[in-house]
Order: sequence, then C-alpha cells, then structure tokens
Amino acid sequence: MKATRKSRGERTPARRRRGFTFIEILVVMIILALIAGIVGTQLLGQAEKAKADSTKIQIRSLASALDLYRLHNSTYPSTEQGLSALLRQPSVGSIPRAWQGPYITGNKLPADGWGNDFLYTSNGSSHIITSLGADSVEGGIDLDADIANTDF
Repeated sequence: MKATRKSRGERTPARRRRGFTFIEILVVMIILALIAGIVGTQLLGQAEKAKADSTKIQIRSLASALDLYRLHNSTYPSTEQGLSALLRQPSVGSIPRAWQGPYITGNKLPADGWGNDFLYTSNGSSHIITSLGADSVEGGIDLDADIANTDF
C-alpha cells in the first residue's frame, strides 16, 4: 500500500489550530482598559493631593521666613511690600532699617503646587498667606478650596 499525500488545502480533522479567538482577545483588552482606568484615576487623585500638601509646606516655610523678618524688623512686610520683601529689602512703604535678608533661598518666590503665586495680606502685626487651590479661583471645595496659613 502506498501512502497518499493530501493536498495543502485539506486538513486532518484531529488537528486543530491553537490560538485565541478575536472575542477572547477583545475581552482581555476590555478588562485591561477597566483596570487601567481605575488605577489611573487613583494615581491622578494622589498627585493632586500631593500638590495640596506641597502648598501647605510652602505656606509654612513662608510663614517661618516672615516670622524671622518680623524678629529683625519689629513688623511684618506690608501688603504693598508683599512677599518679595523676603528676597530683597523693600523700597516702598516703611523701609526696614534692620533688614538682614534674604530670608528665603533662591532668587524668586516659591509658587503653590499648581504653579500660581501666593496671595499675601498684612496689617503689620499679622499676615495671611493664601493659595487659591487647584482652580485658581477664590473659594471652592476639596482640591479647589483655598489654602491659607490661618487654616492650620
């Protein structure tokens, strides 16, 4: 008996091709997308919370520098003089004679966690340093809430 060769187009029924179907791959892709969406939103929320925490640390640092300024000059910088009085001796308002700054390192004022300037008000005997939060608009809730040194 001679063995017969089958043509290429014919397949033996006992042999099946192994692999994944399109539906199986699609289901796995959907599951992966859902997991990525859940993890991504959690990570994004943590990043925004870190910006708020960083802002609080910057406010505390500025408040400490202002306290040192007050020890040297008997008063906080005026609202008009602003936080820049921590970097260079003020040239407006009541000029402090005992200025011994700069009271912060670097050549520019720090920004809040979202890259915005801090707001500063003072009557000479007290001060308020404020960040307008993630939305940069006064007021708000959660991450959009204002952060001020009077809050903590």
